[in-house]
Amino acid sequence: MYVRDAKNREEVWLLDNIEAMGLDETAFRSRDYVIAIDEDSGTKAGFGRIRIHKPDDSPDICELTSIGVVSAWREQGVGAHVIERLIDKAGDNDFEDVYALVGVPDYLAQFGFEPIDTSDLPPKLRDRLESKREQTEPDAIPMVLSVGEFEMPDRLRERFKEARERKVSESTGDDTEGMAKEFGIDPDEATYKYDTGRH
Repeated sequence: MYVRDAKNREEVWLLDNIEAMGLDETAFRSRDYVIAIDEDSGTKAGFGRIRIHKPDDSPDICELTSIGVVSAWREQGVGAHVIERLIDKAGDNDFEDVYALVGVPDYLAQFGFEPIDTSDLPPKLRDRLESKREQTEPDAIPMVLSVGEFEMPDRLRERFKEARERKVSESTGDDTEGMAKEFGIDPDEATYKYDTGRH
């Protein structure tokens, strides 16, 4: 598994997944995204974006946004490594701080992001926060990370090394392999009386 810059030909895949996950696609540009790829199968597992805002009267602002992980790859450190790549890109572009406007602050907090008061946001991001709350994330709060303070929890790095696509039931969206293990069944070894033909 690795994370690389998105290519133009992946625009449709990105837009389809952004829409399916209800994420923000404002001012979409595929070149702003990175994509996590399984090196064995070539399957796309997740994505994310840094959006650069260029106010007329102040320095450029870097925002982390539209982080998504395909359901079959969730809880395996994919999102964490997408974020790590985006923070690296922000640093490469000489940004000292990265902002995020998110409804689930605990997730980003584990990497060093901290909540800030709306009044401490650059004006451009105050407007953006208001529109994000109206359109996609009503509970969004502003957070900021100093690029040099980014931390990757060891458990997420280890999960990513072992990441693999899980079987997900199309009808329910459930992780059937995870459910089997929850009931003490090894899905690789178990034999079932009724074979539905679905594998």
